[in-house]
Amino acid sequence: MMINLEHYSEEHLQALNEINLPEDQAKFTTLPHQLTEVSEGQHRVVIVAKDRPIGFFLLNNTERVKTFTDNPNALLLSSLSIDEKEQEKGYAKQAMLLIKDFVHNEFPNCNEIVLAVNHQNIAAQKLYFNVGYYDTGRRVDGPVGEQWVMSLAL
Repeated sequence: MMINLEHYSEEHLQALNEINLPEDQAKFTTLPHQLTEVSEGQHRVVIVAKDRPIGFFLLNNTERVKTFTDNPNALLLSSLSIDEKEQEKGYAKQAMLLIKDFVHNEFPNCNEIVLAVNHQNIAAQKLYFNVGYYDTGRRVDGPVGEQWVMSLAL
């Protein structure tokens, strides 16, 4: 099943508000309905399958990026979620493989994507390693413990 990455628009709102995660995953991310307000430099991206939003993430080029990298041309990936009913279908992996082209087209000056993943979130770590991210060795404190900073060169 093919997916698309699209910039957020109001037409996505209802479906995004219905995205749910199991409790053991929800503690590691922010769900789309919790991000109704975004600031300048935060870009909501919707993962669409079968013409329906099934996932979401944020790309940030705010001051917050400096917490994770010294690269002024980096974007921070955060708040990735795939609706519980749509998990185990490869959508997260497809989205992370599509992100390179999406960022290249939408943010042509970007040459790195960074993210922070909780040290307990093994499933997410495996996903990111499988699509080319590496552990930078940098550690930051997150809302539920230590997070590993990972990077993907573009």
